[in-house]
Amino acid sequence: MSENSSEKKRIYLQPWPVRIWHWINATGIIVLIVTGAQIRFPESVAVLSSYKSAIDVHNVTGLIVSISFSFWFFYYKMVKNTLDKLYIPDEEDLKHGLVRQLLYYCFWYFLGRPSPYHASPDHKFNPMQKYAYLAVMFVLMPLVGLTGILLLNVTPLRILVLMWGGIKFIVALHFLLACSLLAFLCTHVYLATLGNYIKPMLIGWEDVEEHEEKHVEAPAAIPGYRPVRHYPEYAEMQHEQRQG
Repeated sequence: MSENSSEKKRIYLQPWPVRIWHWINATGIIVLIVTGAQIRFPESVAVLSSYKSAIDVHNVTGLIVSISFSFWFFYYKMVKNTLDKLYIPDEEDLKHGLVRQLLYYCFWYFLGRPSPYHASPDHKFNPMQKYAYLAVMFVLMPLVGLTGILLLNVTPLRILVLMWGGIKFIVALHFLLACSLLAFLCTHVYLATLGNYIKPMLIGWEDVEEHEEKHVEAPAAIPGYRPVRHYPEYAEMQHEQRQG
């Protein structure tokens, strides 16, 4: 027999380099979206004083985000060597984890049921997060950065621009990728409110419930108790069964 109990345990989930990168990256992406909207729709969006200012801020911020992305990759791949483990889904994530987490976000959360996944320093992301970050960090962000670099250097990189389909195609692709990034950002912020995700990204620590089992003392340890097999009647019964 066992009784379950739970107590709060603090785990260091987000190291300070990751937190600094996260907020620089988040701020940079928001600035890129706002200035990009002014560049794309100058007649409707006028956040900065001029069209040229929007372009300048957009270009500088894009370089900052690109540098921060390089830092993120270097930190997880070279320093911590946990990039594959944290961000690449495994077979269990594909077969079972993804469906369970999707059901939680769509149904179980609203019924008050706990999340099927609990973060730890070695396993920070649930299966849905892994697939989302795999698409964003390994496909979306590199393509946004690459198309942005081509648009920033059209003349010196004109051969590459032509290889990619020309300036109009690259502009359209860059815009569609930015829209996808905006959709991810909105979803990311919403899902962050469904759990304790914001606090660890601010202070690094997260309070989690640690379930423990309290085992009741086994009968063999009770004074005066003898297992059934030690009784003479049990031995006689076993002997009769073998004789039969």
